[in-house]
Amino acid sequence: MLVLLLFFVLAATTLSALLWSGVELFRDQEDPLQDRLEELQALTGAAVTGVSRRRGGGILNNALYMISLIPGGEDWLKETEKELAHAGVRRKQALVVYCLFQVMFLLALVAGMLYLQWNNEFVSKFTGIVAALILGWLLPQQVLHRMVRRYRQKLQDALPDSVDLLGIVLGTGLSLDQAMLRVSEEMKFIYPELSAEFATVVMQVKAGQERAKAFSQLVRRTGIEDIKSLSAMIIQSERFGTSLSQALTVYADSLRMRRRLRAEATVAKAGIKMLFPIVLFILPALFVITLVPGLLSVLSGLRGGIGAPH
Repeated sequence: MLVLLLFFVLAATTLSALLWSGVELFRDQEDPLQDRLEELQALTGAAVTGVSRRRGGGILNNALYMISLIPGGEDWLKETEKELAHAGVRRKQALVVYCLFQVMFLLALVAGMLYLQWNNEFVSKFTGIVAALILGWLLPQQVLHRMVRRYRQKLQDALPDSVDLLGIVLGTGLSLDQAMLRVSEEMKFIYPELSAEFATVVMQVKAGQERAKAFSQLVRRTGIEDIKSLSAMIIQSERFGTSLSQALTVYADSLRMRRRLRAEATVAKAGIKMLFPIVLFILPALFVITLVPGLLSVLSGLRGGIGAPH
């Protein structure tokens, strides 16, 4: 009797341990270090080395973990996260929302195509599904690429005025961090994108990060050559103790010159780009409007001449 009771106690203990292990395995566990690393990664837009995706942290993070297990899924997630950072979207759950949106959009297109092609033949149905898969995969990515180009263009347009104002503020005797913060406050409503980038750099430096590393992360977030040159100039000026205010004034003039050259190049390309719509759409309509009435009059005269008595 005692042996049987001991057996039931051991069996119940073992079953309870298994159940507790299962609950702990699938329960969302708090990890302050990992959460801090993810916050820094979302802030800088750069991948944290040595940190891989793990299970836990909610349904959304588990979905990312399942996607990362697919061959090529981890590379796609890193590339998408980098694109979102370059587009100015750096919230913690931005990657999850984008991935879920792309999956739902893909499934919606496939379901809609199946509904439209339900009574058609197999070849037509297969072609429609393939087309829906391609569109569902490419369209969200093209929208993201468009967002990246638009964000970079806004930063590019904001650089000359912001750099010029930064040089003026530095000339009043303020430090670089105070000047960048003042420019960020002044440009908040005119150029909010570049204002947010400057504020991020200042916050990183105030948090104890080296200024060179903060500017390096700024270049990595934006991916703009002009910002890379600006960052290199600021770091070199701070290292060698040269006058930064005068250098920024000269650099702002060169940025305006580059912007004017880019605008002139865009205007020069407009004529070539308009050639194809003119040839394909405007000239045929012009020929129809100008030639068809004359041809109809000639044909009508010929018919009248043929049918007239001699």
